[in-house]
Amino acid sequence: MSISDIRNNVLAGLTSSFALVPECIAFALVAQLNPLMGLYGAFIICFLTALFGGRPGMISGAAGSMAVVIVALVVQHGVQYLLATVLLSGALMMLFGVLRLGKLIRMVPHPVMLGFVNGLAIVIALSQLEHFKQTTPAGKQWLSGMPLLVMCALVALTMLIVYLLPRLTRAVPPALIAIVGVGLFCQLLQLPTRTLGDMADIAGGLPSLHWPDVPLNLETLRIILPYAVLMALVGLLETLLTFNLTDEMTETQGQPNRECVALGAANMVSGVFGGMGGCAMIGQTMINLSSGGRGRLSGITSGVMILLFILFLSPLIERIPLAALVGVMFVVAQQTFAWGSLRVLGKVPRNDALVIIAVTAITVFTDLATAVLCGVVIAALNFAWQHAREIGAQSHIDSAGRKTYSPHGTLFFASTTRFQTLFDPASDPQHVVLDCVHLRFADHSAIAALEALCLRYQKAGKELQVENLSERCRSTLQRTGADYVR
Repeated sequence: MSISDIRNNVLAGLTSSFALVPECIAFALVAQLNPLMGLYGAFIICFLTALFGGRPGMISGAAGSMAVVIVALVVQHGVQYLLATVLLSGALMMLFGVLRLGKLIRMVPHPVMLGFVNGLAIVIALSQLEHFKQTTPAGKQWLSGMPLLVMCALVALTMLIVYLLPRLTRAVPPALIAIVGVGLFCQLLQLPTRTLGDMADIAGGLPSLHWPDVPLNLETLRIILPYAVLMALVGLLETLLTFNLTDEMTETQGQPNRECVALGAANMVSGVFGGMGGCAMIGQTMINLSSGGRGRLSGITSGVMILLFILFLSPLIERIPLAALVGVMFVVAQQTFAWGSLRVLGKVPRNDALVIIAVTAITVFTDLATAVLCGVVIAALNFAWQHAREIGAQSHIDSAGRKTYSPHGTLFFASTTRFQTLFDPASDPQHVVLDCVHLRFADHSAIAALEALCLRYQKAGKELQVENLSERCRSTLQRTGADYVR
């Protein structure tokens, strides 16, 4: 790695660490936890996945999607059960990677990916609106008057710097200059604006090794297993989808199974050191990549900086205006959103457009796991419907009076009914040939449909001879004792 690469990765990691801090604090507060638990989790997960994971350049930390999952667990059973859940979910993630199931992400269609990206971009933008509220005796209320004016002006200034600075120089990440510059501007002019320190006190010590204080029995497993499975599912989905996006942006190929193992191990370490669970974070990953972070060093730097913030630099970090971080995250949301998907909505098949819109909306209003699952189901049903309609057959009668059917397409559970309508045993001649050279058998329903067709001809007192079957289908039918296969 050259000196230039080292500089770019260190600066990118520093920039993404600034963006990690408020997000992790906010997610910890959402889960009703001590903010330091979010920061410890961010440090451990970011550092270990960067060091051992399969996707350099990707930033992981204490993610909001996983924080939402555990709120009920924390309220009902307390922090110790959460730590046990993080430990178990990490083990499940590792098992997923060891079994080499990371390749299953290939089953996620591109329209689902577009919906995922768009939905998360909207979620990132909407989550920043919380910083435009203040806590009052009557509850949280929107800012008004001069505080609102100052907040909006600083956000606009930050975004302006991020957009315009690359036109002058790319030597330093624009987001880093925007955060530091707006911070110094506020300090020099003594502007009355909320800072990171208003969210929480982030000063602390090193995380200590502590096994979760829960009974090791089946009752504990019954409590934590459902949450652990859900955390693992959400974490793996968000990580692997962000993994794919990073592959596309960097035009390189990562190792998904290795990333799953590293993520699982990082969550287990976080659980025994008092940290939250986590996964890849698309917003911080986008900041890192756009700032020039392509190697492991960027993620390692980001994780180490989180620890330094906790141990030594909290007085400085707590002075960073929230407006600067909000402005950067607004830019990230704008850059994350796949604007090209809006232009193609009228050009792609309506079913694909429906998937993009549905996954986007479900991601915003529910959660990522539900959105991706719904998107995959819709896409799979559409795929099955389209292929079921494509099955057909040509037929002809030769000089000997035999009728030959030549079906084409894919025979599977959704096309078996249409397949049966292609034949007319009552009107066909005594000898019929079924030429399967262009027919593909996809599942057991296809073989059952073929057997049912042969039975129809037998009941009609006619002979059906099946030719040119695939080896797999032939061996299966022969095991059933079929005498019509050649």
